[in-house]
Amino acid sequence: MRNAIIVPFNEDEKLIITSDNSGSVGEKDQDDVIVPYDVVSYHSFRVAVIECMASGGIPISVVIHNFCGDEALRSLKKGVEKGLSELELVQVEVTGSTESNFSLNQSAVGVVVMGRGIPAEKEIRLEELQTAVIGSPLVGPEVIEQNQQVAPLSIFKRVLELEDLHVWPVGSKGIRYEVSQMNSRWVSPDVHLESDVDLAKSAGPATCFIVSYPPELDSSIRDLTGTLYHPLTIKT
Repeated sequence: MRNAIIVPFNEDEKLIITSDNSGSVGEKDQDDVIVPYDVVSYHSFRVAVIECMASGGIPISVVIHNFCGDEALRSLKKGVEKGLSELELVQVEVTGSTESNFSLNQSAVGVVVMGRGIPAEKEIRLEELQTAVIGSPLVGPEVIEQNQQVAPLSIFKRVLELEDLHVWPVGSKGIRYEVSQMNSRWVSPDVHLESDVDLAKSAGPATCFIVSYPPELDSSIRDLTGTLYHPLTIKT
């Protein structure tokens, strides 16, 4: 079960709604992580848009919820627009709202992505596929300090465009949890996962994603992802 709301849209498509938020990350003195607001919104956007697109959606609109003050909204939009540019989705409309009646001591931002498409509804049969993690699980300051290990949106898009594969973003609960969500049969303690990345660590703003694919796509996946490719072995 993905973190997406699926709503009937028309006879052929559905509306796919995803979101992300961050707190105590930004430019306020009491924030735990101090970074520019365009960086904050970029990473919140990437979580929501990766989830939307991996669920079968083509983004049509982005909504920003800004609790950082009026002056922050321009930078927040800039970060979202950077992500849209990397995905070659420059025609997507960006809107938002600011809490201007009260001032918070720490930054808070929410991002909603709305898309339309045809979501896949069947469980993924991992035993018939090869599986890998693209990117590394990173959180907090690591996202900035080790940004070369973050899976770029452009690479995510190119992988997603290949046929007959499944892409699953990794969130704060880690790779092992997400594998269990891909197919309920893989939640058993008898299932062992092996990789050269930490399988339990939070991936923060979706710094990595899981891809499962037929063996004939192996060279294409490795060529696209380069050093970001980490094999994921599933044993019972």
